Amino acid sequence: MEVSDDHVVVEDKTEETHEQDESPQQQQLNGKKISWPKLPRYDSLDIESRSVPDHAHAHASKAGVGWSVVLHLAFQSIGIVYGDIGTSPLYVYASTFSNGINHNDDVLGVLSLIFYTLTLIPLVKYVLIVLRANDNGDGGTFALYSLICRYAKVGLIPSQQAEDREVSNFQLELPNSRLKRASKLKSKLESSRFAKFFLLFATMLGTSMVIGDGVLTPCISVLSAVGGIKQATSAMTDNMIVWISVAILIFLFMIQRFGTDKVGYSFAPIICVWFAFIGGIGLYNFIKFDPTVVKALNPKYIVQYFVRNKKEAWISLGGIVLAITGTEALFADVGHFTVRSIQISMCCVTYPALVFAYTGQAAFLRKHQDLVKDTFFESIPNSLYWPVFVIAVLAAIIASQAMISGTFSIIQQSLSLGCFPRVKIVHTSAKYEGQVYIPEINYLLMLACVGVTLGFRSTTRIGNAYGIAVVFVMTLTSSFLVLIMIMIWKTHILLIISYVLVIGTVELLYLSSVLYKFDQGGYLPLAFAVALMTIMYVWNDVYRRKYYYELDHKISPDKLKEVVTRASFSQIPGLAIFYSELVQGIPPIFKHYVENVPALHSVLVFVSIKSLPIGKVPVEERFLIRRVEAKELNVFRCVVRYGYMDVRNEQEPFEVLLIERLKEFIADDFWFSQRAVNNDENSNGDDGALVEGENDGKKRREAVEISEIEVVEKACRAGVVHLIGENEVVAGKAAGIGKRVLIDYAYNFLRRNLRQTEKVFDIPHKRMLKVGMTYEL
Repeated sequence: MEVSDDHVVVEDKTEETHEQDESPQQQQLNGKKISWPKLPRYDSLDIESRSVPDHAHAHASKAGVGWSVVLHLAFQSIGIVYGDIGTSPLYVYASTFSNGINHNDDVLGVLSLIFYTLTLIPLVKYVLIVLRANDNGDGGTFALYSLICRYAKVGLIPSQQAEDREVSNFQLELPNSRLKRASKLKSKLESSRFAKFFLLFATMLGTSMVIGDGVLTPCISVLSAVGGIKQATSAMTDNMIVWISVAILIFLFMIQRFGTDKVGYSFAPIICVWFAFIGGIGLYNFIKFDPTVVKALNPKYIVQYFVRNKKEAWISLGGIVLAITGTEALFADVGHFTVRSIQISMCCVTYPALVFAYTGQAAFLRKHQDLVKDTFFESIPNSLYWPVFVIAVLAAIIASQAMISGTFSIIQQSLSLGCFPRVKIVHTSAKYEGQVYIPEINYLLMLACVGVTLGFRSTTRIGNAYGIAVVFVMTLTSSFLVLIMIMIWKTHILLIISYVLVIGTVELLYLSSVLYKFDQGGYLPLAFAVALMTIMYVWNDVYRRKYYYELDHKISPDKLKEVVTRASFSQIPGLAIFYSELVQGIPPIFKHYVENVPALHSVLVFVSIKSLPIGKVPVEERFLIRRVEAKELNVFRCVVRYGYMDVRNEQEPFEVLLIERLKEFIADDFWFSQRAVNNDENSNGDDGALVEGENDGKKRREAVEISEIEVVEKACRAGVVHLIGENEVVAGKAAGIGKRVLIDYAYNFLRRNLRQTEKVFDIPHKRMLKVGMTYEL
């Protein structure tokens, strides 16, 4: 790897991989005669930028937790993940047979479709396959996108650095076979700008659709459950049901701030009781009414159903797909729990209960075809009606948790990857990672849910909208998964073809059906997606433009040295931290600052904030620091790397961590340089000469090292100042109308109304100085 101050050229050398398994200290001790120029390079900033971490001490992933914790999380996940899919029996048959049952065997055809859909999509696709594509324990659309970005250079921001791949949880475990096909696809993706934009566009679309699910899930679940009270009293009007549902929804969103951990413990027992009820009642109805519905295991009833009903059967798929609503939460919420805990709770509790529930309802409908509009509540034994009704309402309240918590997770991911405006991320559990709450998003989701409930007022129209959001996300997940199978897992081509033919065909068939109801409410999730994608696109596009502007106008180290050594400059005591998003140099706003304020602090650190396409970066591997020559200037560059699931400043202030890492760097920097000098000087001598040389210079080295660290400590005592660039962006004079609207109005509106850098990093206002500069993009 060749390193310069302005750019980095990386050459892949297979023979270097074994050398990089050892730390620089180990390599230098093992080979005392190696000269400094031949030492391996680790870092695009410089060899002194950090001490290479020992991978043996890397953070253990959640996959390695004990069985007691796994079972504990499996129980907790029942209350968070399965509320949505668990309440689907409230409305699936009513939505499927919206025009009534034409033939008694149609019930068997629909039951067969539900059974095989539940088996293929939630169980086979998600539990057995998609959950394996988690990114160090985190799931969701952005996790899949990040895996692809990590393996192929398809990111649109040129901030990649060679040392990123040495973060302990960055590397992917790759099999060696089928390499040619994977390399060919990787090469095509990296060389195609269209492919890069398309992947980002698809990721934004999937994210927007999941957020749309978070709006529609509470509406349909609560309306369906509350509507059941009409079976007990005719005094309850549709208008009263709508307003009761709105009150329940507002209460639900108000308790989100207590966090997934507390909410999960409250909800898990209720959902367990719910599953016991629907499974038990389903088994009772199966035995009492028609045990012969077990014939639905034969897929010939599906064929007969389509032959009899033709187009109507195809349209009814939009109702059947509601049986798997919330399935994406299995993957989106895996970061709150573990893969194993989700697999256990799905296979042992959720799947059996749902199969019994739908089978029992089918047996009931074989004898009571005229009651299909209220299948769930009509099939409940009279003695259990009120207990089941109460639990149904509670389960419907809980149902929204799956998609709301999933929404929080994916917004956190998209925020970290520069695809969403800044919002406040609150870490709600000290015990479990990944459990977060976003106040602004929670408030907006609540307003959207209330609006949809008051506007649509019926589960039928909401169901039409819901199906589109569900199937769109599933189809996008499958598309990303195929790329991962080819490039990363290097799966056998026959298995990939089988997946596409079976799972892909089923999902496309469902997608075609739900799109048919576009004008009957199906436009709603697409309208949500357009609005959200517009926000995400505006933010991401201008974010990239700003980055390229700073890259083109960055200050070279030579220019910096010339500026700070001018006779007109004065040095003031203290440590200044200058924030920037630019990784490859010193931002142009610094030149603007020194031209107007001809003074510099005794220690200056340029901090670049960078997101890596991985879930979490261990704290000990987060800071990359290098010295800007000349040494006596006490000017440093620091790249601070975060994963998209990292929650910043939860344990200790950013400032404290940075100063500690800076002092560690100074000590390591001096150790490296002295070790290299000793190796060079003694390259032709014996081991005794090397040891003697080390002992002779020990006191001198310690004195110099201590004096440099004292400079930093003295600067800290004098005061730490945070310099933040306030980059006003405007469209250039030659820009067209579209670019002017994008930058001058849309982006600047978002920027003025959202959080600023000092709020994200908890910077004290009394020690903060904003430096303004206008970028013409």
